Amino acid sequence: MTLHAASREALGLAETRLGEVLGEAGTDPSAVGEELLAVVALLDRELGLRRAVADGSAAPEARQGLLRRLLESKVSAPTLSVLDEVAGNRWSSPRELTDGLESLGRSALLTSAEKAGNLDSVEDQLFRIARIVAGQPELERALAEQTAPAEAKRTLVRSLFADKVDPVVQLLAEQVVLRNRGRSVSAGLDELVALAAQRRERSVAYVTSASELTEAQQTQLAEKLQRIYSRPIALHVEVDASLIGGLKVKVGDEVIDGTAAGRLDALRRQLA
Repeated sequence: MTLHAASREALGLAETRLGEVLGEAGTDPSAVGEELLAVVALLDRELGLRRAVADGSAAPEARQGLLRRLLESKVSAPTLSVLDEVAGNRWSSPRELTDGLESLGRSALLTSAEKAGNLDSVEDQLFRIARIVAGQPELERALAEQTAPAEAKRTLVRSLFADKVDPVVQLLAEQVVLRNRGRSVSAGLDELVALAAQRRERSVAYVTSASELTEAQQTQLAEKLQRIYSRPIALHVEVDASLIGGLKVKVGDEVIDGTAAGRLDALRRQLA
């Protein structure tokens, strides 16, 4: 997510408030995250409201009062506190306000997984869903269809993954599908995988192997990559027999291709 300077400052202030709210006794981070994402959906639907909340020419108190009048009976006090901070700050555009609010909702949901000790599992499940979607073009198209009703897409996600994944994963996956903004669903899910890894101060290595890697092999690979990149690495491994042999590793924008198929492709390009 790329934000202009004013929006970056506003998001930073809102993140600080979110952290304070989530640290208070009795606050349910998952509920706060779900409510914040519901407000994102409302603002996406209501262009006039979105513009009014982001209107830098209006007094902060007026913007805060507008949201409170609409939502005070519909969301919890912790969520209202975060929304007060969001509405009281200056954003570069209405779109960046909703993008920032979405970031806060995702952060709250990941915080709930972290507090429950499930962050590893959530990260892995998001990765697995991303690979399922990426491997089925028809499913990717159905989930990314811009003109499909939101409820139909939500129902599709739930039919595929309900009762099979952590509730936080389902909420995050639904958000990616409902608000993909022209990007692929699998790319949106991979972004969430990276966000989960960042919470443990790790980078993500996407590993494609011609055959299953043992736990010992995965440990050795993670250690080697950590030495290369000078930071902890979270491995996410999938098997692709078409690679013939070896591994393909992607860390950020860098790809290390040690597969037989990759070497054959390189040779074909040299001979072409």
